[in-house]
Amino acid sequence: MVTSRIDTDILILGSGGAGLFAALHAGQAAPELSITIAVKGLLGKCGCTRMVQGGYNVALAKGDSIERHFMDTIEGGKWLPDQDLAWQLVTLAVERIRELENELGCFFDRNPDGSIHQKAFAGQTFDRTVHKGDLTGIEIINRLAEQVWARGIARLEEHRAVELIRTRDGSALSGVLFVDMRTGEYVFVRAKAVLLATGGGPTMYKYHTPSGDKSCDGLAMAWRSGLPLRDMEMVQFHPTGLLAGAHTRMTGTVLEEGLRRAGGHLLNGERERFMGRYDPKAERATRDIVSRAMFSEIKNGNTSPHGGLYISMSHLGADNVRKQFKGMVERCADCGFDLAGGLVEVVPTAHYMMGGVEFAADCRTELPGLFVAGEDSGGVHGANRLGGNGVANSTVFGAVAGDSMAAWLRREGALREPDRAAIESAVAACETPFRNRPANSNLEPLREKLFETMWERVGILRDGAGLEQALRELGSLNDELDCFALDGTNRAFNLSWHDWMNLKNLVAVSRVIAAAAIARKDSRGAHFRSDFPEIGPLDESAFTSIRFNEVAMRPVKFTRVRPGQTLLKDAA
Repeated sequence: MVTSRIDTDILILGSGGAGLFAALHAGQAAPELSITIAVKGLLGKCGCTRMVQGGYNVALAKGDSIERHFMDTIEGGKWLPDQDLAWQLVTLAVERIRELENELGCFFDRNPDGSIHQKAFAGQTFDRTVHKGDLTGIEIINRLAEQVWARGIARLEEHRAVELIRTRDGSALSGVLFVDMRTGEYVFVRAKAVLLATGGGPTMYKYHTPSGDKSCDGLAMAWRSGLPLRDMEMVQFHPTGLLAGAHTRMTGTVLEEGLRRAGGHLLNGERERFMGRYDPKAERATRDIVSRAMFSEIKNGNTSPHGGLYISMSHLGADNVRKQFKGMVERCADCGFDLAGGLVEVVPTAHYMMGGVEFAADCRTELPGLFVAGEDSGGVHGANRLGGNGVANSTVFGAVAGDSMAAWLRREGALREPDRAAIESAVAACETPFRNRPANSNLEPLREKLFETMWERVGILRDGAGLEQALRELGSLNDELDCFALDGTNRAFNLSWHDWMNLKNLVAVSRVIAAAAIARKDSRGAHFRSDFPEIGPLDESAFTSIRFNEVAMRPVKFTRVRPGQTLLKDAA
């Protein structure tokens, strides 16, 4: 069934900030290597980095420091982050922002004195978020994509990765099986090194920020391959997702955190501020706290017409809001809302996955030949990602991965023959809906079941009984997908087929999230269990590690600072 085979030195899955930075750094470190970027959509036009509005956290300004950025990251992550990875994030972010600006040509907003402007984001003790208005991701991806095109790096666009293929003895990675979405044919790409950088994308929730093509493909492939995943219960909900009704895909889209940091007010259905009842920082509390408060208000029934809440900016002056948040004002206007002068309906929306593949500081995984970066990786953020640390994470570790793959290939990398039985098994799994009868094309009822289960039982507020019920429902949903039938006459851009594969991956990762959430019997950051509401002793912090269906709790190593301590010299 595999119609073509391609060999390359480095194969990069994904064209977001992590993937493109890796390609550029690998090419610079070892120009003799062949590099191929494979992407489900079109390079430069898809992925989550392009959708980043808020900005990029980095300690640049006088009075700030990498130690302060580090402590904010550790405390925001509720002492669950891998401290060596978090330190790498905050130190290399300084290098990476200079590279983005001085070598790649990004134009970031500036102060009157010419220094880079940095705005406030929730959960931080210093205003350190570098930005380009509220369209930072577009600026970064456009410049990265230009450089990739200019350097002639090979591209496999509209190629969907469906399985990581090991060698016959299972000891190393051989390559990746793809579906060429343009023809529906199978393609095997053999590579000496593979970077998993497909991004997360928690689109299994009723309200979500990523585009619908994001379906946790990388995490699902890693899980099926037996790689350990950590912190998978930690799914971040952004408090302010646009709520414009079920008729538009704009619902769930992020209204950036800078709105609240600039002084925006959250209002309930009676148009009263409520955040002060939940946290002394009110709207400026961290994302997990604000999302839980909003969810509680919604559950109490005091809601806007579409069943959400409101954000109000008009008290800051309409002209000022239009100037600061041009992109947000225009986005809201497209949906009939006046952000500058009126009220906009909002709802917490699934935004980011702190969990992912366990990895080393050089981005290696335990599977020789496989590297990971960006939202497919776990351990950097712990229980809660600070706004602005996401794109920093992708670019920092994408560059590290590119350098590491180039160095690794010079030492020991080689093309390895695949396990042909594994390829045949992966193809058979993809062919499942074409073997069933009678053919159908309506996957929406199954998608709605997934939305309902994850939103109600594995969402912002959880408990043991609900999580156990979710696992049963997800198991039944997976069985329904295995019995679902599609017409395979025309495989070219067969969107129903790709929707089916999306749902298979989303259900698989949803089961991992639920299993990890059952194992964590405390409340920490993005994970809140009403039956275990206490955070537990910070000195005994442990992270979840899941391999296939087995979950273990592993102690966090406090390699740089322990709970109750700080790296800040001026701290009391």
